[in-house]
Amino acid sequence: MRAEIISVGTELLLGHTVNTDAAHVARALSALGLDLLQVHTVGDNGGRLESALREALGRAQVIITTGGLGPTDDDMTKETVARVTGCPLEEDADSLRRLRDYFGERPISANQLKQAYLPRGSVAFPNDAGTAPGCAVPAGRGQWVILLPGPPSELLPMLENSVVPFLQDMADSVIASFMVRTFGIGEGTAALRIADLTEGVNPTAAPYAGDAEMFVRVTAKAESAEAAEALAMPVVNEVRARLGDVVYGVNVTGLEAVVVEGLRLRGQSVATAESCTGGLLAKRITDQPGSSEVFGYGLITYANEAKTRLLGVPEELLARHGAVSPEVARSMAAGVRERYGADYGLGITGVAGPGGGTESKPVGLVYVALSHGREVWLRELRPQGRYLGREWTRRLASSHALDMLRRHLTGLPVEALWTVAAL
Repeated sequence: MRAEIISVGTELLLGHTVNTDAAHVARALSALGLDLLQVHTVGDNGGRLESALREALGRAQVIITTGGLGPTDDDMTKETVARVTGCPLEEDADSLRRLRDYFGERPISANQLKQAYLPRGSVAFPNDAGTAPGCAVPAGRGQWVILLPGPPSELLPMLENSVVPFLQDMADSVIASFMVRTFGIGEGTAALRIADLTEGVNPTAAPYAGDAEMFVRVTAKAESAEAAEALAMPVVNEVRARLGDVVYGVNVTGLEAVVVEGLRLRGQSVATAESCTGGLLAKRITDQPGSSEVFGYGLITYANEAKTRLLGVPEELLARHGAVSPEVARSMAAGVRERYGADYGLGITGVAGPGGGTESKPVGLVYVALSHGREVWLRELRPQGRYLGREWTRRLASSHALDMLRRHLTGLPVEALWTVAAL
């Protein structure tokens, strides 16, 4: 079954709002086994939306629109769909009741009440987080146009609770997709190792570059979720075997999720000391549910005085080697661990750029250290070729810190080792 997405909103066209709705809907369609043909973005213009709808109905059985269901004059998705499908708008009693319940004793204006009108013959989808209901509109020849609100806080629960069950009854197959996530290998190298696996039709395997890492997506299609998974898993396992210990998980959200779960299972904790990353490492850790069980302290020690006062980095060490040095990174990691009672300490110092570099310490040079007990491991990150920017450098450094801890937690070699006594 073929599907298309039409995202409605001038703010999307102008780049003022990032179109995350299309990604959410696309993932849901993929999981249901629907073939997504195209994704369109149109502004708040009835004529252009009508043209996009008519073209999409000429190709697909399911059209999903996002946005344009609110109470303002530029919200015209329902009206346009009603005109294209020949299903005039009619008051939906349940949607009206839910709208009145939402407003309670407050007065409801005419433009608010228009949200309770849906195209004739629609299947209404309640909005548990807002006022505008969604709906599935029959478009003839077994086709449906599904209307969803634009705000993700409203779209996501409606998509999961109403639209997915509605589409499940229509889908003739299921797709299972597995993301084999890696850190420490390039897309080109990985592609060479799995070249023959990428030639398959069902299941398929394809490498993709991510944010300072890469992943391999393995996808299989079958009549049920269980059958699709059974098709995909042998390829998933082969990809893992060929790529080796750079694989940090399958269908996980990121290195930080793996680290937090690994620490939680061991009843251990980590503390962070950051200079050039400015708290990004701590943010990535605390973005994870349950991080409070494993993380208590994250310090941003940008100034040398902060490194000395908060972490105990000796002034003479800073004077002798400079803030961006292996010695200071190791001292930061050991200091934050010892002073704040954590099992592990992570320290990062470097030149994120675009300025501040020297011949001996170029822009992009970063030192990352992991401390545990009396041992300290260090990674030196030197720019390889073209400098890719401040944000990329900071992201890469925080990923290396997480990967070092991930490897230690799973019994893998972390790289060069020093003892605290050597500081």
